[in-house]
Amino acid sequence: MTQRSLGEWLAYLEQLHPSAIDMGLERSQAVFARLALGKLAPRVVTVTGTNGKGSTCAFVASLLRAQGLKVGVYSSPHLLRYNERVVIDAQEASDAQLCEAFAAVEAARGDTSLTYFEMGTLAAFWLFHQSQLDAVVLEVGLGGRLDTVNVVDADLALVTSIGVDHVDYLGDTRELVAFEKAGIFRAAKPAVCGDLDPPQPLLDKAAELGAPLLLRGRDFDLGVAEDGWRWRGTSAEGTQVALDGLPLLDLPMENAALALQAYLLTGLPWDGAVIRQALLATRITGRLDRRTVSWQGRQVELLLDVGHNPHAAQYLARRLAARPLAGRRLAVFGLLADKDLEGVVAPLHGLVDDWAVAPLATPRSRPAAALAAALTNLGAAVQSYASVDAALEGQCAKAQAGDEVLLFGSFFCVAQALEWLERRAQEGVIDGSAG
Repeated sequence: MTQRSLGEWLAYLEQLHPSAIDMGLERSQAVFARLALGKLAPRVVTVTGTNGKGSTCAFVASLLRAQGLKVGVYSSPHLLRYNERVVIDAQEASDAQLCEAFAAVEAARGDTSLTYFEMGTLAAFWLFHQSQLDAVVLEVGLGGRLDTVNVVDADLALVTSIGVDHVDYLGDTRELVAFEKAGIFRAAKPAVCGDLDPPQPLLDKAAELGAPLLLRGRDFDLGVAEDGWRWRGTSAEGTQVALDGLPLLDLPMENAALALQAYLLTGLPWDGAVIRQALLATRITGRLDRRTVSWQGRQVELLLDVGHNPHAAQYLARRLAARPLAGRRLAVFGLLADKDLEGVVAPLHGLVDDWAVAPLATPRSRPAAALAAALTNLGAAVQSYASVDAALEGQCAKAQAGDEVLLFGSFFCVAQALEWLERRAQEGVIDGSAG
């Protein structure tokens, strides 16, 4: 067989299974067993939640690496390159590594049909096993109980938040969603939940399994002030631990607090200075991602965020409200058709002065006309564009000193903006840097 490139492998994966999403573990478990991977690393952390999975994974990985551990991180989706999904010792997996991993899974699967996500997840597991890591941090793709990541038995399970999203697969109540997410818990293994109001099914599952469950507001918590934040938590032995004078972060400090509780349970060295530096060093492209670009001789402030459901929009709104602008906030907004349009727009429309809406580059996109109609009904100033690129250029052209261009609503939206930034920088039209 001619050796495939990464692009060819990904195209092959897309047509391998009849449906893009096919919940269930049977296929993945069978192939995982044939790969004979066993335990991926001495420490395995699994992270699920409606929002905040990516930043929580990043915080946990940063804290572990700060102790000199070699860490693998698996996440999804990616923004620009598939390689972003598999990070080994702080480096994205190379095309060659991913191709080798896909070939290994392909050889092991036999006549078992796997989805794109299942193939990619098992390939990541294979790479982690080959890399002799000290720890792996695994982000659940959808739900938990029936997600491919759940074929691995984790030493520690984290739940960031519980909201209603992906209703066709997870159910239309928080209780149903909580049941799915609690599926990553393991008997007698600790679990940590960052949701302040965890639904009963999550508590019931932990009790059924005898899994020690640490809850935010009871076993750990945080307090935020204008000049910093403080944290308290509980060790595996039940001892109270506190950290004061933590620096304010761009990423959600609620997720940093969850990661700190998880890290405390590992029993690794607890050094306040090392922990502070690890938190400060944590960055994620596309999540509260501030950038400054020089556009037609003017400095334009951009804020990119992949938030795409009501829970994420509410959090974004709180962060925006806490940081008043000298000028106006100009939004660029695109959304998938299966997302809650009213729920996403409602928390933010009072914080945005001018809206530019556009379709996303996917058949799953909600039409710009539908976005514009919803915003017009709220009394918002809105203009429709043919693409995210055009909307972004339109808002950059309007932006004056003190203004901010906020781009949000979807991974697709942020990915298109990042591609636009790269392309326009190469053309010499803009000069851009991360903020």
